[in-house]
Amino acid sequence: MQVTVDWQENVHFVATNDSGHKIAMDGPPDQGGEDRGSRPMELMLMGLGGCTAFDVVDILRKSRQQVAGFSVALSATRADAIPAVFETINIHFQITGKALDAARVQRAIDLTAEKYCSASIMLEKAGVMISHSFELLEES
Repeated sequence: MQVTVDWQENVHFVATNDSGHKIAMDGPPDQGGEDRGSRPMELMLMGLGGCTAFDVVDILRKSRQQVAGFSVALSATRADAIPAVFETINIHFQITGKALDAARVQRAIDLTAEKYCSASIMLEKAGVMISHSFELLEES
């Protein structure tokens, strides 16, 4: 896996991955940023969200859950001192479907946290406390 990060101007950068997808990054205005992209730490949180969402949806489909909608919201706290690393992250899943089994949903979340989501496991090994919660909504 390779990524290149190219400086545009001030504190604005564009990252390009192996498949050619690009993501803009920019710093905060108080550090010369112009709000032309996500902050790098926001991208880390987004990556974690995508990683765990991919796993949970895949596991739920394989366990024959009728998922009609899925959203994951992540909130994080960071250290006050530099480096301002993540200290805690809460991952909240909102899943809509028909007759969803809460035990299977919990199992899917446990599997992503303990076995499949590389981002989550890597962050926990670095000392980040990650918690998970979910809510089920019945599709009408």
